Amino acid sequence: MIIRKCEEQDIEAVGQFYDKVVLYLDAHINYPKWRYKDYPSVNSVRGMTHEGSQYLVESSGTVIGAFVFNEDPQGDYSKGSWKVDLPSGSYMVIHGLAVDPSHQGKGIAGKILKYCIGKASDEGYKAIRLDLVPGNIPAMALYEKHGFTYAGTEDLGRGIGGIPAFSLYELNL
Repeated sequence: MIIRKCEEQDIEAVGQFYDKVVLYLDAHINYPKWRYKDYPSVNSVRGMTHEGSQYLVESSGTVIGAFVFNEDPQGDYSKGSWKVDLPSGSYMVIHGLAVDPSHQGKGIAGKILKYCIGKASDEGYKAIRLDLVPGNIPAMALYEKHGFTYAGTEDLGRGIGGIPAFSLYELNL
């Protein structure tokens, strides 16, 4: 298993990976309320790849996981009840973390989090923060298992229909 930044030639495969995940969620329980061909999608992957913040997890040349890791909260994180008051740019944010449904339960998401924690720490960041759709029980359990703590549920000003607020989590390094 390899975790690396997404490159131009990976964009279509990562976009298809997210499509597969969203279709699976739609057929079961779509906890994150992701929208097929909208978010996450090949277009969001393209934008984050060009920005340098889209990552993929591959095994034997197949994409089995993906996530975005950058400094952009994509909303107003000043509203969070953070344990440590940190200025923008001193923490990293995880977005769109997904593992192929056929590979879930194998510790891949935990390895992604360990990768992010190591990278953020090595680069001198003070924390990792993220937000979830309230009620995303699997994601909440994953993050809490890896030491993240709840920092409130707030309207981040994103204007996403059907998701007025997000549950915030942090891991101080």
